[in-house]
Amino acid sequence: MSSPYQPQPDRSETDDELVVHHTEPEQEDERSKVGTSVREMAARIPEQLSAIGRDISRTIERAISAKDDYMLAVKVSHDAQIKLGQLVQAGVFGTRAEAAAFLIDEGIKSQGPLFERVEVKLAEIERLRAELRGLVGEPKSEVRR
Repeated sequence: MSSPYQPQPDRSETDDELVVHHTEPEQEDERSKVGTSVREMAARIPEQLSAIGRDISRTIERAISAKDDYMLAVKVSHDAQIKLGQLVQAGVFGTRAEAAAFLIDEGIKSQGPLFERVEVKLAEIERLRAELRGLVGEPKSEVRR
């Protein structure tokens, strides 16, 4: 019978050695991978910040150089949005806004005769407005005749 004060054979030492030897390489490999990933991400931060800065600069330059361009909010259909996105994805345009501006300009060019008729009608409408403004500006006695 053994008493609580009698030393018992120490088996944990050999068991611990086995456990340490089996799990330690996996843990070190995992730690190494995590450490490498963190270092790689940290190394890319300056490059990413620089890219963001370049993008902001390009956007500002485009905005400044586009003195004659106007911003216009336009609702488009889902299909139109997909088509504009495809033009950007294909590299034809840098943004959907650029693609939309191009297509609007081309649509206006292709509808030249329509816009010529609209201009004629607008000139006629302006002539009639001027005539009405002239009537309103006349003294009341002349208008009643």
